[in-house]
Amino acid sequence: MDLLLKVKDNKADFLLELLKNFSFVKARPISPAKMRLMEELTEAVKHVNLAKQGKLKAKPVKELLNEI
Repeated sequence: MDLLLKVKDNKADFLLELLKNFSFVKARPISPAKMRLMEELTEAVKHVNLAKQGKLKAKPVKELLNEI
């Protein structure tokens, strides 16, 4: 199982050191840019799923391409 945790900067080193002491845990920090990308992708998937369920109106592809 993969978990994503948000930890205050002043506690991150302590938590990483603690997690590294467990043989069954692999812990590594990620960059702020990767974190932002993961959050944006998660939000995009959530919107797609809502659109598929009919709970959110999706934009036509032509309209999206015109925004670019």
